[in-house]
Formats: sequence, structure tokens, C-alpha cells
Amino acid sequence: MIHVKHILVKQQYEMDDLLRKLNDGMSFEDAAQKFSICPSGKKGGDLGVIREGQTVEEFEDAAFALAIDEMSGPVRTSFGLHLIKRIR
Repeated sequence: MIHVKHILVKQQYEMDDLLRKLNDGMSFEDAAQKFSICPSGKKGGDLGVIREGQTVEEFEDAAFALAIDEMSGPVRTSFGLHLIKRIR
């Protein structure tokens, strides 16, 4: 089990803009609230604790490969493009 946050966008240009804003110092949580199309965005992208087999394979593979406090690169799933951050 791991605790993760994520930001979900639909288009590559949105992901590119999001990455620029994060690189310029915007917090992950603020970016999730402002840009994520997932309802979890309202909570700073917090998905809570997930278990293996609970999410789509691409998301799960990326999330479980992260170290604590590490953020993934863009991860494409059937829902769109995600940035994933492991909390614990």
C-alpha cells in the first residue's frame, strides 16, 4: 500500500504547461487544485492509500516505482495524462 497524489489532464500541451509551472515553483497541491480534471484535485490531488490492483496498470506501475516524495514524469492512461507523487 502506498499513499499518492496525482494531477490529471487530457492533452499533452496541458501537461507541458503544468510541468513548466511546477518547474517555476508552483506546489504540486496548488497545481492539482487549479489544473486537474479529477475530483481529487479539490484535495490537492490526494487519492489516499492505494493497493496493488486498485488502479489501471500504467498508473499502478508508475506509482509503485516511486520513492517517497518522488514525482513521476507524465503517465498516459485511458483517462489522460497523470503526474503522480508518492507521499508514503
